[in-house]
Amino acid sequence: MRSCSLATLVALLGASNVQAVNHRHVDIVHKRQATANVAAAVSTTSARLSGTATGVTAVPVPTVAGIPALDNITFGMPSGTTLPVTTTFAAGASPPVSGAPALPTPFVFSPNDWPAQDHIPPTDSDEVAQWMKELEGLNIPNIKPTVDGSCQNDTAAAADAANRGWWTCGGYTRPTDIVACPDKYTWGVSFDDGPAPYTQYALTSSLRWSPFLTTPFVQKLVEIPGPEENLCHLLRCHEISVHTWSHKHLTSLTNEQVVAELGWTRHAIRTVLGVTPTTMRPPFGDIDDRVRAISLAMGMVPIMWTRTPDGGQFDTNDWRVAGGLVTGKDSYATFQNILTNASAMDTGFIVLQHDLYEITVDLATGYTLDAALNHNPPFTLKPIGQCTKTPTANLYFESNKNATFPMMNHTYDIDGDGVAEFGKSSKNAGFRNSAPLLGALFLAGIGAILL
Repeated sequence: MRSCSLATLVALLGASNVQAVNHRHVDIVHKRQATANVAAAVSTTSARLSGTATGVTAVPVPTVAGIPALDNITFGMPSGTTLPVTTTFAAGASPPVSGAPALPTPFVFSPNDWPAQDHIPPTDSDEVAQWMKELEGLNIPNIKPTVDGSCQNDTAAAADAANRGWWTCGGYTRPTDIVACPDKYTWGVSFDDGPAPYTQYALTSSLRWSPFLTTPFVQKLVEIPGPEENLCHLLRCHEISVHTWSHKHLTSLTNEQVVAELGWTRHAIRTVLGVTPTTMRPPFGDIDDRVRAISLAMGMVPIMWTRTPDGGQFDTNDWRVAGGLVTGKDSYATFQNILTNASAMDTGFIVLQHDLYEITVDLATGYTLDAALNHNPPFTLKPIGQCTKTPTANLYFESNKNATFPMMNHTYDIDGDGVAEFGKSSKNAGFRNSAPLLGALFLAGIGAILL
């Protein structure tokens, strides 16, 4: 497999930690399995493969050299050869985002400066105390956390899903959520769960589909791969977004834990890249009005993926291939069905894919991206910010020019040191404050599209 170099990963974390990262990937799959109706998903996929679903085409040929045949992309497949980083950038380089600061000094990871990997960060830290202040004065719904973020293990919450605005059970959204691209035949492309050893190939090699780029939803950017590779993503114009620290179901966490998850990830991205995202995606899509309000209070707009009116999700199930639940051929058939559903929509769409595993990157770069481009009619591939017609500058606190974002009279202390970087009376005088109307709408629980 072509990817960023594991040598950088080893240098950053040490060999023992690389092994831990591999174990983490497996753990995440198992957690997803525990919350999904696997039997139903496999049954549905089998129906698609048997021809009962529309949109399934003949098995394609991979479009990138070195990617296995689709029949061979399955759990336990041999790993390919990794490639070294081909492009790095020095501190002080200018990113192609109007108004964004020059790249910071190269980052050096020190585990003592950050919460433990793959654990919910402690809530008694000075940083979390500062980030909790961002919720003050806003109406954070008093909704009890779910048992574990699943419908089957919290029947009371599931029965009240409509009132809670719970996406997991029923697909409920609010006007503040980004759920699709407005233009028909437009795919807002994104990858979840990186950075990982395969992130660079998933994101930077896809430039061969120029001008298509991607929106990576990032976990713990301080960890992996090397900082120079993460800088590469921004300098190649990809849109960076937050995906939490430990990948837990956010509706199952307390307010303080949600703040810690978002705050540390936001802080990590800024530390490495010099910019702070104004968007996020909840792991598993698990969000309700409480989590939504916290995210917005911290200056991050939720980005989901598309659902059909009958509840079908635009989920490629690529993560199920990595978990041994379905094959690459199954996942590709699921994606074909997504394209068929998308063709019948009046808007564009957003799909769930991942860059966490070699298998998922193989599926994307070798099959699904080209399948969309070669569809009749073809789809236009864009990162989510572009497909929603959001100026790139507005995707980051540092360069945002939208006077109605973030919240009214708010300050944002990204590094949690007690000194606000953005907002009213902050040390960043160029950052605009919110319009009173948006603040009033949010406090009333109505909301509006923020970007």
